[in-house]
Amino acid sequence: MKSLKISDSVPSKIKSTSIIKLDDHTVPFYKIIKSDLTRSLRGDALRTGVALPTEKELALRYGVSVGTVRRALMELVAEKILVRQQGRGTFLAPFDISRMLNSFWHIVRRKDGHPEVPQVCTLHFKLTTADDEVAARLDIPAGSEVYSIRNLMLMAGRPVLVDNLQIPCHLFPGLTEAQFWAREATIYDLYRDRFGVNVVKTVDRLHAVAADHEVAKLLNRQAGSPLLEIVRVAHTFEDKPVEYRRSLLASEEYEFVDLTGGDANG
Repeated sequence: MKSLKISDSVPSKIKSTSIIKLDDHTVPFYKIIKSDLTRSLRGDALRTGVALPTEKELALRYGVSVGTVRRALMELVAEKILVRQQGRGTFLAPFDISRMLNSFWHIVRRKDGHPEVPQVCTLHFKLTTADDEVAARLDIPAGSEVYSIRNLMLMAGRPVLVDNLQIPCHLFPGLTEAQFWAREATIYDLYRDRFGVNVVKTVDRLHAVAADHEVAKLLNRQAGSPLLEIVRVAHTFEDKPVEYRRSLLASEEYEFVDLTGGDANG
Protein backbone atom coordinates (compact mmCIF):
# COMPACT_ATOMS: atom_id res chain seq x y z
CA MET A 1 0.00 0.00 0.00
CA LYS A 2 1.31 3.43 -0.90
CA SER A 3 1.96 5.89 1.93
CA LEU A 4 1.85 9.67 1.65
CA LYS A 5 5.13 11.48 2.17
CA ILE A 6 4.76 14.33 4.64
CA SER A 7 6.32 17.65 3.67
CA ASP A 8 9.46 19.04 5.25
CA SER A 9 7.91 22.46 5.82
CA VAL A 10 7.84 22.09 9.62
CA PRO A 11 10.52 20.91 12.04
CA SER A 12 10.77 17.14 12.42
CA LYS A 13 10.15 17.59 16.13
CA ILE A 14 7.99 20.15 17.92
CA LYS A 15 8.29 20.95 21.60
CA SER A 16 5.77 19.02 23.69
CA THR A 17 3.42 21.86 24.53
CA SER A 18 -0.07 22.44 23.17
CA ILE A 19 0.47 25.81 21.45
CA ILE A 20 3.11 27.70 19.52
CA LYS A 21 3.53 31.46 19.09
CA LEU A 22 3.66 32.85 15.54
CA ASP A 23 3.65 36.59 14.80
CA ASP A 24 2.30 37.42 18.29
CA HIS A 25 -0.53 34.87 17.91
CA THR A 26 -0.79 31.56 19.73
CA VAL A 27 -1.63 28.65 17.43
CA PRO A 28 -2.54 25.16 18.67
CA PHE A 29 -0.12 22.50 17.47
CA TYR A 30 -2.90 20.43 15.97
CA LYS A 31 -3.73 23.39 13.67
CA ILE A 32 -0.09 23.51 12.50
CA ILE A 33 -0.13 19.76 11.87
CA LYS A 34 -3.45 20.06 10.03
CA SER A 35 -2.01 22.83 7.84
CA ASP A 36 1.10 20.80 7.07
CA LEU A 37 -0.95 17.71 6.22
CA THR A 38 -3.13 19.84 3.96
CA ARG A 39 -0.05 21.08 2.07
CA SER A 40 1.04 17.47 1.65
CA LEU A 41 -2.31 16.45 0.14
CA ARG A 42 -1.58 18.04 -3.21
CA GLY A 43 -0.39 17.32 -6.70
CA ASP A 44 0.68 13.77 -7.46
CA ALA A 45 -0.06 12.67 -3.89
CA LEU A 46 -3.79 13.22 -4.46
CA ARG A 47 -4.70 9.75 -5.66
CA THR A 48 -7.24 7.26 -4.47
CA GLY A 49 -5.58 4.51 -2.45
CA VAL A 50 -2.75 6.63 -1.00
CA ALA A 51 -2.73 6.08 2.77
CA LEU A 52 -1.47 8.59 5.29
CA PRO A 53 1.08 7.44 7.85
CA THR A 54 -0.46 6.06 11.04
CA GLU A 55 -1.30 8.33 13.97
CA LYS A 56 1.68 6.91 15.85
CA GLU A 57 4.03 7.57 12.93
CA LEU A 58 2.74 11.12 12.58
CA ALA A 59 3.09 11.70 16.33
CA LEU A 60 6.74 10.60 16.16
CA ARG A 61 7.28 12.74 13.06
CA TYR A 62 5.99 15.89 14.77
CA GLY A 63 7.13 15.05 18.30
CA VAL A 64 3.65 15.40 19.78
CA SER A 65 1.09 13.12 21.37
CA VAL A 66 -1.14 10.80 19.37
CA GLY A 67 -4.09 12.80 20.69
CA THR A 68 -2.78 15.99 19.06
CA VAL A 69 -2.37 14.22 15.71
CA ARG A 70 -5.81 12.63 16.06
CA ARG A 71 -7.42 16.04 16.57
CA ALA A 72 -5.85 17.34 13.34
CA LEU A 73 -7.02 14.27 11.43
CA MET A 74 -10.52 14.48 12.91
CA GLU A 75 -10.93 18.01 11.56
CA LEU A 76 -9.86 16.90 8.09
CA VAL A 77 -12.29 13.99 8.27
CA ALA A 78 -15.09 16.31 9.44
CA GLU A 79 -14.34 18.56 6.46
CA LYS A 80 -14.61 15.47 4.21
CA ILE A 81 -11.06 15.88 2.94
CA LEU A 82 -10.00 12.58 4.52
CA VAL A 83 -11.87 9.37 5.25
CA ARG A 84 -11.05 6.67 7.78
CA GLN A 85 -11.35 3.00 6.79
CA GLN A 86 -11.49 0.54 9.65
CA GLY A 87 -8.44 -1.70 9.67
CA ARG A 88 -6.87 0.00 6.62
CA GLY A 89 -5.99 3.57 7.64
CA THR A 90 -6.79 7.14 6.64
CA PHE A 91 -7.17 8.10 2.99
CA LEU A 92 -8.08 10.98 0.75
CA ALA A 93 -11.88 11.04 0.50
CA PRO A 94 -12.95 9.74 -2.94
CA PHE A 95 -15.27 11.71 -5.23
CA ASP A 96 -17.67 8.84 -5.83
CA ILE A 97 -21.36 9.25 -6.64
CA SER A 98 -22.31 8.93 -2.97
CA ARG A 99 -20.02 11.79 -1.89
CA MET A 100 -21.13 13.92 -4.85
CA LEU A 101 -24.81 13.48 -3.93
CA ASN A 102 -24.25 14.00 -0.20
CA SER A 103 -21.73 16.85 -0.24
CA PHE A 104 -21.85 18.79 -3.51
CA TRP A 105 -25.19 18.05 -5.20
CA HIS A 106 -28.11 19.78 -3.46
CA ILE A 107 -30.91 19.23 -5.97
CA VAL A 108 -33.65 16.91 -4.70
CA ARG A 109 -37.15 15.90 -5.76
CA ARG A 110 -39.82 18.04 -4.13
CA LYS A 111 -42.19 15.11 -3.59
CA ASP A 112 -39.87 13.01 -1.44
CA GLY A 113 -36.62 14.92 -0.85
CA HIS A 114 -34.45 12.32 -2.59
CA PRO A 115 -31.52 13.30 -4.85
CA GLU A 116 -31.17 11.81 -8.32
CA VAL A 117 -28.01 11.15 -10.28
CA PRO A 118 -28.40 13.49 -13.27
CA GLN A 119 -27.74 12.58 -16.88
CA VAL A 120 -25.21 15.14 -18.10
CA CYS A 121 -25.15 16.35 -21.71
CA THR A 122 -22.24 18.66 -22.58
CA LEU A 123 -23.45 21.33 -25.00
CA HIS A 124 -20.21 23.22 -25.50
CA PHE A 125 -16.58 23.26 -24.39
CA LYS A 126 -14.52 26.25 -25.49
CA LEU A 127 -11.61 28.49 -24.62
CA THR A 128 -12.58 32.04 -23.70
CA THR A 129 -11.55 34.87 -21.36
CA ALA A 130 -12.84 35.76 -17.91
CA ASP A 131 -15.07 38.83 -17.63
CA ASP A 132 -14.85 41.08 -14.58
CA GLU A 133 -17.32 39.09 -12.47
CA VAL A 134 -15.79 35.68 -13.19
CA ALA A 135 -12.27 37.06 -12.70
CA ALA A 136 -13.22 38.53 -9.33
CA ARG A 137 -14.82 35.27 -8.16
CA LEU A 138 -11.82 33.21 -9.32
CA ASP A 139 -9.26 35.73 -8.06
CA ILE A 140 -7.56 36.00 -11.46
CA PRO A 141 -6.93 39.05 -13.71
CA ALA A 142 -9.80 40.02 -15.99
CA GLY A 143 -9.15 38.67 -19.46
CA SER A 144 -7.37 35.55 -18.20
CA GLU A 145 -7.97 32.43 -20.27
CA VAL A 146 -10.64 30.11 -18.93
CA TYR A 147 -12.39 27.01 -20.16
CA SER A 148 -16.11 27.65 -20.57
CA ILE A 149 -18.33 24.57 -20.37
CA ARG A 150 -22.11 24.32 -20.65
CA ASN A 151 -23.97 21.20 -19.53
CA LEU A 152 -27.64 20.30 -19.69
CA MET A 153 -28.79 18.12 -16.79
CA LEU A 154 -31.66 15.68 -17.31
CA MET A 155 -33.51 13.92 -14.53
CA ALA A 156 -36.10 11.25 -15.22
CA GLY A 157 -35.37 11.98 -18.88
CA ARG A 158 -36.48 15.62 -18.66
CA PRO A 159 -34.25 18.74 -18.88
CA VAL A 160 -34.12 20.32 -15.44
CA LEU A 161 -30.92 22.37 -15.13
CA VAL A 162 -28.54 24.33 -17.35
CA ASP A 163 -25.04 24.35 -15.87
CA ASN A 164 -22.46 26.94 -16.99
CA LEU A 165 -18.98 26.63 -15.51
CA GLN A 166 -15.69 28.40 -16.03
CA ILE A 167 -12.31 27.18 -14.80
CA PRO A 168 -8.88 28.84 -15.10
CA CYS A 169 -6.70 27.35 -17.85
CA HIS A 170 -3.53 27.60 -15.75
CA LEU A 171 -4.99 25.21 -13.16
CA PHE A 172 -6.07 22.68 -15.78
CA PRO A 173 -3.33 22.81 -18.43
CA GLY A 174 -4.00 20.80 -21.55
CA LEU A 175 -7.60 19.92 -20.67
CA THR A 176 -9.43 18.89 -23.84
CA GLU A 177 -13.06 18.40 -24.71
CA ALA A 178 -12.33 14.73 -25.34
CA GLN A 179 -10.93 14.33 -21.81
CA PHE A 180 -13.93 16.10 -20.37
CA TRP A 181 -16.35 13.89 -22.29
CA ALA A 182 -14.47 10.69 -21.45
CA ARG A 183 -14.28 11.22 -17.69
CA GLU A 184 -15.33 8.09 -15.83
CA ALA A 185 -16.77 9.78 -12.75
CA THR A 186 -17.66 13.29 -11.57
CA ILE A 187 -16.16 16.56 -12.79
CA TYR A 188 -14.50 16.99 -9.40
CA ASP A 189 -12.96 13.53 -9.83
CA LEU A 190 -11.46 14.73 -13.11
CA TYR A 191 -10.07 17.86 -11.46
CA ARG A 192 -8.35 15.85 -8.75
CA ASP A 193 -7.14 12.75 -10.57
CA ARG A 194 -5.82 14.41 -13.73
CA PHE A 195 -4.76 17.84 -12.44
CA GLY A 196 -4.27 17.46 -8.67
CA VAL A 197 -6.98 20.03 -7.91
CA ASN A 198 -9.03 18.82 -4.95
CA VAL A 199 -12.33 20.61 -4.29
CA VAL A 200 -12.82 20.80 -0.53
CA LYS A 201 -15.43 23.55 -0.22
CA THR A 202 -18.20 25.13 -2.27
CA VAL A 203 -20.04 28.40 -1.66
CA ASP A 204 -23.50 28.61 -3.24
CA ARG A 205 -25.63 31.75 -3.60
CA LEU A 206 -29.27 31.55 -4.70
CA HIS A 207 -31.39 34.04 -6.63
CA ALA A 208 -34.71 34.07 -8.48
CA VAL A 209 -34.34 34.93 -12.17
CA ALA A 210 -36.36 34.79 -15.37
CA ALA A 211 -35.42 32.42 -18.19
CA ASP A 212 -34.00 34.07 -21.29
CA HIS A 213 -34.97 32.71 -24.71
CA GLU A 214 -31.92 30.43 -25.05
CA VAL A 215 -32.25 28.82 -21.62
CA ALA A 216 -36.03 28.58 -21.92
CA LYS A 217 -35.63 26.61 -25.13
CA LEU A 218 -33.15 24.20 -23.52
CA LEU A 219 -35.47 23.60 -20.55
CA ASN A 220 -38.66 23.43 -22.62
CA ARG A 221 -40.07 26.46 -20.82
CA GLN A 222 -41.54 29.76 -21.89
CA ALA A 223 -39.19 32.75 -21.99
CA GLY A 224 -39.61 34.67 -18.77
CA SER A 225 -40.46 31.57 -16.73
CA PRO A 226 -39.13 31.69 -13.17
CA LEU A 227 -35.92 29.80 -12.50
CA LEU A 228 -33.68 29.31 -9.49
CA GLU A 229 -30.17 30.64 -10.14
CA ILE A 230 -27.38 28.93 -8.18
CA VAL A 231 -24.01 30.68 -8.34
CA ARG A 232 -21.23 28.49 -6.99
CA VAL A 233 -17.54 29.09 -6.36
CA ALA A 234 -15.61 25.89 -5.63
CA HIS A 235 -12.42 26.11 -3.56
CA THR A 236 -9.40 23.93 -3.05
CA PHE A 237 -7.04 24.08 -0.08
CA GLU A 238 -6.35 27.41 1.64
CA ASP A 239 -9.59 28.83 0.18
CA LYS A 240 -8.19 29.06 -3.34
CA PRO A 241 -11.06 29.39 -5.87
CA VAL A 242 -10.85 26.93 -8.78
CA GLU A 243 -14.29 26.96 -10.42
CA TYR A 244 -17.09 29.45 -11.09
CA ARG A 245 -20.45 27.87 -11.85
CA ARG A 246 -23.83 29.39 -12.67
CA SER A 247 -26.70 26.92 -12.72
CA LEU A 248 -30.31 27.59 -13.72
CA LEU A 249 -32.89 25.20 -12.26
CA ALA A 250 -36.48 24.64 -13.34
CA SER A 251 -37.86 24.21 -9.84
CA GLU A 252 -41.42 22.98 -10.34
CA GLU A 253 -40.47 19.40 -9.39
CA TYR A 254 -37.01 19.90 -7.88
CA GLU A 255 -35.58 22.14 -5.20
CA PHE A 256 -32.25 23.11 -3.65
CA VAL A 257 -31.66 21.65 -0.18
CA ASP A 258 -28.50 22.22 1.87
CA LEU A 259 -28.43 19.92 4.89
CA THR A 260 -26.33 20.60 7.98
CA GLY A 261 -26.60 17.67 10.39
CA GLY A 262 -29.63 15.44 10.91
CA ASP A 263 -31.94 14.03 8.29
CA ALA A 264 -33.33 15.91 5.30
CA ASN A 265 -36.68 14.20 5.86
CA GLY A 266 -36.79 15.00 9.58
